[in-house]
Amino acid sequence: MKPVLCLIPVMLVPTMAIAAPVEFQSSERQTALLELFTSEGCSSCPPAESWLSRLKDAPGLWSDFVPIAFHVDYWDYLGWRDKWAEGKFSNRQRAYAQSWGSDNIYTPGLVLNGKEWRSWSGRTAVPSSGGIKAGKLKVTSEDTNHWQVGFAPIKPEAVSYEVHVALMVSGLVSEVKAGENAGRHLQHDFVVLALLQRPLTRHQDNFEGAFTMDTKLKPIDGPLALAVWITRSGQMEPLQAAGGWLTGPNRN
Repeated sequence: MKPVLCLIPVMLVPTMAIAAPVEFQSSERQTALLELFTSEGCSSCPPAESWLSRLKDAPGLWSDFVPIAFHVDYWDYLGWRDKWAEGKFSNRQRAYAQSWGSDNIYTPGLVLNGKEWRSWSGRTAVPSSGGIKAGKLKVTSEDTNHWQVGFAPIKPEAVSYEVHVALMVSGLVSEVKAGENAGRHLQHDFVVLALLQRPLTRHQDNFEGAFTMDTKLKPIDGPLALAVWITRSGQMEPLQAAGGWLTGPNRN
């Protein structure tokens, strides 16, 4: 089916007590960034979300791969408005499609390290990045609102870098009452609640930056996590990623 665009921005960010300080750090080896574009209005999305949810127990979570789920809004016209969806998440998927030379976007759509990935079904793990060395990414915070970022690329280049940050929540449930999934009980994990990007500043061969992630805007239940990744400025392909749980029993 062809989507009819209906961009209605929604921002839901939790207010929860979060223990501090926090530090997330990658190794020099590239950590894969896995993105799922999904919607509660899409009948073929629940199997993909169930597959993504199983990654919560995967041994390589956060060290080998960082998963995120963007809920898009272009299926809302079918009769069910996905409250986790945002127009800018749909636009992110469109930007990916444009970079591949495609005019079409679809759900469920998975992107692995900036490339379209169709062979996810039936797999029990996320493919590794093949031992590619990208450099170390370190993210720290004393209060989980104000964060410092350091990136030491394995091969310093005469380019600029950006940091991208997604605040996520897991353990969400929805009782869908209309649209293609009417009558279904849906569960969601790694759902993006807030997304931002900031430039990094060069200091010799390293790059540094900071960002603020407000976690006190709206109450919500479920463990929180943070995904952080680096790109060259103005590009979408992730070079390195890191992340981890902020709250909940899964936090190390």
